[in-house]
Amino acid sequence: MLAGCAQFKYYFQAAQGQYSLWSDSRPVEDWLGDPATDPKLRARLEKALFIRRFAVRELGLPDNASYKNYAALNRPFVLWNVVATPELSLRPIQWCFPIAGCVAYRGYYNKEDAMAYAEELRAEGDDVQVGGVPAYSTLGWFSDPLLSTFINYSDAELARMVFHELAHQVVYIAGDSRFNEAFATAVEEAGVERWLELYGNEAMREAYVRYSTRRKDFLALLVKHRQMLADLYASKASVKKKREEKARIFAALHEEYKVLKANWGGYAGYDRYFSEKLTNAHLAAVATYNDLLPGFRALLAKEKNFKQFYAAVQRMSNLPSVERHERLVQLASQTAQPAPTVLAEKQPETIGGR
Repeated sequence: MLAGCAQFKYYFQAAQGQYSLWSDSRPVEDWLGDPATDPKLRARLEKALFIRRFAVRELGLPDNASYKNYAALNRPFVLWNVVATPELSLRPIQWCFPIAGCVAYRGYYNKEDAMAYAEELRAEGDDVQVGGVPAYSTLGWFSDPLLSTFINYSDAELARMVFHELAHQVVYIAGDSRFNEAFATAVEEAGVERWLELYGNEAMREAYVRYSTRRKDFLALLVKHRQMLADLYASKASVKKKREEKARIFAALHEEYKVLKANWGGYAGYDRYFSEKLTNAHLAAVATYNDLLPGFRALLAKEKNFKQFYAAVQRMSNLPSVERHERLVQLASQTAQPAPTVLAEKQPETIGGR
């Protein structure tokens, strides 16, 4: 009965949170037509609509009601995800839900609720991370709005966010987060590359290269220490020894990040990652977004355009989990190409003043 009550409470907050997004949002066109709309917000909403049209025309992403409304939230993130692993394992705990299937996180619209649940898991001996999320996809079941949590991102980052979340509406396999996130990341990468090619200036391109380089460097740092932990946990060392080595590895991660940050000239964009004690849970999601990404990049390069790419991914999604993962690994091994440039089939749209 207690478990059932807790589950009901969780679903109630989820339903309430989703409903609040609907009630707080209104069409972008209404915001643009309102004289009281802040000029800065007006410019960002105009750019978001332009990006939305680009996503449909150039990337073949769904032309539906998603990202055509806007909601101003009084919080820095739309929700907070709780990720957890056993103390000496990198395998994330799974939670299963209707529609989404089994995923390696549990989302809360209220940060205090997320922190409270995280404490329950810690009391059971699990490693836990609570991370803020600026956007998510309802997979086309509802009209996802633009949000104040990401509307002020740079043009390239805003485009990346929209492309990624819309990609989830093209292909989504319940229970296979590694496949879903790597696919959406491949779409976002190629989409932003095309966006910058058509509409970016030199300063924007250079800024995105710096961002991408830092992101790659940081990911490599996490992957390195994640592998060290994986080797440790797979070893025959005693529990006491594993705990000691685990602490040493996380301490080394902290120190190497300081060096990396100095090499970036003091860029502090990843400091938030270290705002709480690092645990296995912080590294659990690294594989989710990146293990299968090289395979999707190779498939996109092979198929040449997004329409053919999506069709190939749809066919792959019908395969058993192990087989589709093996196909992607095989594709990645056959090529070492970077994220591909996909040629547009139509002339680029223009925007006022450009």
